[in-house]
Parts: sequence; structure tokens; C-alpha cells
Amino acid sequence: MKFPGSVLVSLFLFVAETALALYLSSTYRSAGDRIWQSLTLLFALLPCVLVQFSLVFIHRDLSKDRPLVLLLHILQLGPLVRCVEVFYIYFHAGRIEEPYVSITKKRQMPKDGHSEEVEKEVGQAEGKLFTHRSAFSRASVIQAFLGSAPQLTLQLYICVLQQEMTAARSIFMVLSLLSIVYGALRCNILAIKIKYDDYDISVKPAAYLCIFLWRSFEIATRVIVLVLFSSVLQIWILPVVLVNFFAFFFHPWILFWQSKCTLPENIEKALSKVGTAIVLCLLTFLYAGINMFCWSAVQLKLNDSDLIDKSQNWYRLALYYIVRFLENAFLLLMWYMYKTDVYTYVCAPLLVLQLLIGYCIAVLFMLVFYQFCHPCKKLFSSNISEGLALCFKLFCYVCKPLASSNSGEKADLKTPDDTVDDAQDSCKANESYNGNAHQSVSSNA
Repeated sequence: MKFPGSVLVSLFLFVAETALALYLSSTYRSAGDRIWQSLTLLFALLPCVLVQFSLVFIHRDLSKDRPLVLLLHILQLGPLVRCVEVFYIYFHAGRIEEPYVSITKKRQMPKDGHSEEVEKEVGQAEGKLFTHRSAFSRASVIQAFLGSAPQLTLQLYICVLQQEMTAARSIFMVLSLLSIVYGALRCNILAIKIKYDDYDISVKPAAYLCIFLWRSFEIATRVIVLVLFSSVLQIWILPVVLVNFFAFFFHPWILFWQSKCTLPENIEKALSKVGTAIVLCLLTFLYAGINMFCWSAVQLKLNDSDLIDKSQNWYRLALYYIVRFLENAFLLLMWYMYKTDVYTYVCAPLLVLQLLIGYCIAVLFMLVFYQFCHPCKKLFSSNISEGLALCFKLFCYVCKPLASSNSGEKADLKTPDDTVDDAQDSCKANESYNGNAHQSVSSNA
């Protein structure tokens, strides 16, 4: 039975961020910054409420007679109670013989073209631990992208405006960045386990390292770009954020309405159609929040029982990173054109270059992960190298007609004067050649 280390990491980030957010809000209150205090509290309390809701929903506590647990969730102490319950189950597992054991069947990764099916016994304790780990993973994603990501953006924006970096704010921003990266990592792992649920998956340390570096560069550069742009064009940051958010929020619903299917009924048996619609709206809200800052690693499919599109679509992945890179470049260009005196001692061209290179490094680590470190790369119908080769061939195919058309246009653009000059030059060359030939004949004679 695996040690529940992910539960400890999620709990530590949750408690540390909440405590530092409350401390920073008190410092803003004492300094008279009511706006910063309100926003800091909002981005701290909103994910707390949603985390409690997700833990109660996944464990189905509303249908159980557990009033004390529900009360502790209302008091925002749900993660602490769940963590205590997890370690109680872990340390007492195996001491008492379990009366009921379920059998699961998983397929191994193909070796030499063959894939064997393996049966595994899962006891009640291990099943409960699996449910707890899954709940904390989803809570980490909620905490990361609905709390830590806007919180990091806000605190960095305050640092730029005030031109001051306090110790508490620095620690808070580092914790927020770690929380976002950890949430993105859990999102990647969840996506892999949902897409390849029939297989026994083991993620190696190299894959974790690759995802960590990929997400760190991607999220850090994205947050810095948004802060730089908002510091010089405060009004225009609102349409940029709203267009990004609503585009990703409505995209799964548009695909759902085009399919003309009904809502899935097995999300939760006790939910009505209205409750199911509310849960799906919250899910698409989280999906839009993730895609605001990084690639979500999944595509929602609201008419499917798993709510996830299990097909590997490289075109969506490539389109996302191309559009995001162009958007970041455009926002940095606007910042460079309208930068204020705050950035007098900043080498703006070098900063723009560093941010664009940082985003390219994130894409590079992403390519390395999918090409070499993905735990299910043997199941891919096509890999990253083939896709890159295809893109390169397509680029060369597009460039060749352009080069031939440019040479043809240069030939057609010759004027009549140029033609006359060319004729005169050729006549002079012939005369000189004839003169040289006559002199050679006379000398021989």
C-alpha cells in the first residue's frame, strides 16, 4: 500500500497559503489598503469553500449520517479531518482481516506487442485511501487555479506598483507558484489515469521532473506577462481576461449543444438535472481557469459519462501553444510600447526576450515529456517527432511555391529599358570577341 504523501503535500500547501493570505490581508488593513485586503481575502476564501464542497461531494457525506464531519467542513477544517482519517486508515490497514475484497483487472503496458491482463485484490482500506487521494488531487487543482493563480498575479502586481518586495509577500508568492505547479502536475497525472484507465500505470521520477519544469516555466512566464501588461494598460487587461475565460468556458458547452445529446446521469445518483447542470458549470468554470494560465491536459466532453475526451489530439495541443505564444508576444509588445517610468531601470528588450525564451523552454520540456517520459507513450498512434517532421515538411512545401513565385515575379518585372541595355551589352561583347579573333588570326599569319 502506497504511503499517502500526496495528501500531506496538498494539506501543507492549503494550510500555508491560507495562513499567509490571512496575515497579508491584516497587513494591508493596517496600511489602509482596503482593495488589496478584500482581493487577498477573496482569492483565499473562495477556493477554501470550493475545496470543502469537492471533498464533501466526492465522499458523498450528504447522504451519510456524519454531522460532525459536515460541521468541520463548514468551519473550513475539512482537509485536516480528511488527512487524519487517511493516516488512521493507513496505519491500521492489515491489522484486521477485511471481510470484503474486490478484484480489479488492469492491463500491463505492451511489451513486444503483447499486453497481459493482471488481476489485483483491493481491500476496503486501500479503496478508501484511493478515494481520499483522488479527492485531495482534485482539491489541489481547485486550490491552484481558482486561488493560487489569481493570488500570485495579484501579489506580483502589488509588488510592481509599490516597487517593494517584502519577505512575507515573497514567501507567499513562492508558495502560490509551487501550489499552481503542483496543481498542474496533478492535473496531468489525473488526465493520464482517466484516459488510460484500463492500464496499470506507473509514473517514473523523470516524468515528474519533466512535468514540474514544463509547468514552472509555462506558468511563471504567463503570470509575469499578465502582470506587466496590466501594470501599463489597466483597463485593457479586463477584456483580455474575459475573452480568454469565456472562450474556454463556452467551448465545451458549444460542442455539447452541437452533439444534441442529453446530460450524463451517472455523475451522482442523488442529483437532479438542475444539480447535474450546476456541477458541470462548476467543472467548466475550473476548466476555463486552468486554461487561462496553462494547458489543461484534458478536453471536456460533457455528453460522456467520464466527462473527458480520451482521444489524443495533437492539433489542439499545437494550436493552444501557438496561439498562447502569439498572445504573450502581443501583450509584451504592448507593454514595451506603453511602459511607464516604473521600468526605467529595467532592460525592456532583454526582459521580453527572456520571457519568450522561457515560454519556448516550457514547450521544449513538454515535447520531451510526451516523446520520452510519458508512461503510456507505447499506446500512442503517433508521437511528437512524427508530428514535428510533418509540420516541417508542410512548412517546406508552403515555402517552395513562394520562392518560385518570387523568382518568376523578378523575371516579369524587367522593364523595356533593361531589355535594351541587355541587348546592347550582348552586341558589345560580340564585337569585342570578333576583334580579338581578328587580331589572333593576323598574328598567326
